[in-house]
Amino acid sequence: MSFKIKLGIVVALAVVAGCGGPAGGSNPSGATAANVKSAPTGEGKLSGKLTVLAFKGGYDIDFYQAAGAEFQAKNPGLQVSVSGSPDVADQVRTAMLAGNPPDLMYPSWKYDHWDAAEEGQLMDLDSALDSPAYAGKGTWRDTFEPSILKLGQKDGKQFVLPYFFSVWGWWYDPGVFAANGWTPPKSFPELEALCEKIKAKGIAPITFQGKYPYYMIQGMLLPWAQDLGGIKVINDLQNLVPGAWENPAVLQAAQMIKDLRDKGDFEKGAVGLSHTESQTEFLNGHAAMIPCGTWLDSEMKKIMPPNAKMEFLMPPLPQNVQGDPTALCIEIEPWMVPAAAPNPNAAIAFFKYMTSLPKAQQFVQQKATLMSIEGANDVTLPDTLVQPSKLFKQSKTVYSYLARQWYTAMETEIEGALTSLLNGEITPKQFCDRAEAAAEKTRQDSSITKFKL
Repeated sequence: MSFKIKLGIVVALAVVAGCGGPAGGSNPSGATAANVKSAPTGEGKLSGKLTVLAFKGGYDIDFYQAAGAEFQAKNPGLQVSVSGSPDVADQVRTAMLAGNPPDLMYPSWKYDHWDAAEEGQLMDLDSALDSPAYAGKGTWRDTFEPSILKLGQKDGKQFVLPYFFSVWGWWYDPGVFAANGWTPPKSFPELEALCEKIKAKGIAPITFQGKYPYYMIQGMLLPWAQDLGGIKVINDLQNLVPGAWENPAVLQAAQMIKDLRDKGDFEKGAVGLSHTESQTEFLNGHAAMIPCGTWLDSEMKKIMPPNAKMEFLMPPLPQNVQGDPTALCIEIEPWMVPAAAPNPNAAIAFFKYMTSLPKAQQFVQQKATLMSIEGANDVTLPDTLVQPSKLFKQSKTVYSYLARQWYTAMETEIEGALTSLLNGEITPKQFCDRAEAAAEKTRQDSSITKFKL
């Protein structure tokens, strides 16, 4: 696939977030970013043991384990072990502290890989990327979609490699909409009118993952702020520009959320729902729409009612759009090679295999998510990915909310302020003031490493 994407966040860093403790805080090797190791190229005969630790979330680890068995069969001298759990970040921290890291790891966003890169605990992957691709033409680097690959860079070096990626948006059940004669809203006025029709049927128009407010931040607040003010608004928020959270575009986006709340358009009690609880409410037809990423299908597949369907919807555009109406908020999933990996050459070779076009296309079809590999999404997609893939190809701007990873204390305060707004405890202006105060506190704290897009 060919993308013409203006990367709103021209990063040296990766995307979105987690709330785990830092990878470092302990650095037994004494490594630093200044003497970072370059990864090998994955070429030559492979032997010994290859250990892979991966996050076991909505996509499980069965695909990686099957790929490991295939790769071992192709390389009889290599013993491949792929394991993981929902708490794999803790396993990785323990292994790194003990000086016994895996060869390849995907520890989820609960692991602070940027701190690990800063301390020299991750390999620089540029040499590997410039080596031949697995059973293909050109370099390994050429197989990745360039704008997504950039999201794994820090200080001009590639420490993280993307695999699958997610697109943020809204979801609705097309069968329910068709049965009621409802049209998916493209604008906020259309949304407001539709919500009245939905409530008349005794259904909540919108539910959300209230225990995890970042779903609404990335599914409503930031997209609307970008629509109203452009990508500079999002960049300023993340670059800790003074006054960024009090920008009129952010204030209006917060006002839009308040307006929906005041009209009773959110499901009652949604502030107290977890992600799976709110998503179950949506699938059971108790709410007509929900903000979420493209992992929703895979995460809920096992409990989806037989007749339930879901289709992707861009957050309805506000009036007076000044930003890019095609802009999308995305996330990648971070894979990396520890600097002290015992068998890094095999790690690179295996991940080359994992990112080869046939395996990438297989992942798309089996796991219902989009891949960062060029051409991987040019297959018969699951129904839930057809619209996100189309919109991604058409998008002129993609961005990622990195600040949630960089500044966890600030993000906690901002999420708390959003919950207060949803509870009717504060006004949109007070939300912006509280968010700006959290950013100012972060700006003034010299102990916090600052990042720039």
